[in-house]
Amino acid sequence: MAIFKGAGVAIITPFYEDGSVNYEKLGELLEFQIANGSDAVIICGTTGEASTLTHEEHLECIKYTINKVNKRIPVVAGTGSNCTDTAIYLSQEAEKYGADGLLVVTPYYNKATQKGLIAHYTAVAESVSIPIIMYNVPSRTGCNILPETAVTLAKNVKNIVGIKEASGNIAQVAKLAQLAQGCIDIYSGNDEQVVPLLSLGGLGVISVLSNVAPRETHDMVAKFLEGDVKGSLDIQLKAIPLIDQLFCEVNPIPVKAALNMMGMEAGTLRMPLTEIEDVHKENLKKAMQEFGITIK
Repeated sequence: MAIFKGAGVAIITPFYEDGSVNYEKLGELLEFQIANGSDAVIICGTTGEASTLTHEEHLECIKYTINKVNKRIPVVAGTGSNCTDTAIYLSQEAEKYGADGLLVVTPYYNKATQKGLIAHYTAVAESVSIPIIMYNVPSRTGCNILPETAVTLAKNVKNIVGIKEASGNIAQVAKLAQLAQGCIDIYSGNDEQVVPLLSLGGLGVISVLSNVAPRETHDMVAKFLEGDVKGSLDIQLKAIPLIDQLFCEVNPIPVKAALNMMGMEAGTLRMPLTEIEDVHKENLKKAMQEFGITIK
């Protein structure tokens, strides 16, 4: 049984101007996502700036989200770390709070061999009972989960059930799907490749775009899964210029700027991330307006 099918939002973490977490605004963003059809919420991932949250803030964001959402849609907690013991600690705490699943990124900086990835994910998974989605994003971590490794883990560790594939390598995803034969749920980690990944048997997307266009992102996946491939593709292609601008600088710099332009008060960023460049902001604003998003 999949943790979710459809569009899961990789939600931002809103901050006050002093850099502290704005939980009230996080609650408003969660309600916005639920009201507009998001199929799941992923808290404390890359887009949520988890790497600059303290452990206390990280866990409080997870706990707050689980309580606020209150089982209306699945909550997947980002609990990965480059330290296996830390990933285990965060994962066990998230399970205690009632998370529906975990998103566990590959170890970054120190990286790992494929043997190390198997050991790391096995240790984390065996420390909890809730399902785990592995997160493969080599551009950020310098570490790639090979298809053979993902399948080995899915077949041998009962609660490793999915993978967020953000390698950008469709050939790799195709090989994964061929080897897996349905033993692992595949989610797109790239908003510009949702339809291609769905065509390979994927179940949905863990999306940055959904922060600003939740209804359209939901519909893109729902239409495909319902058999309306053309309708799904139309949304995908229409969204490409906006997606390009949402990644014109490192995520989540542009998406936070976009939310602020929408009047959503996402707040500032934590260093080393800095505010979007003026020229990029103007291009982003234009793309948002052309997509039909109201600027306030």
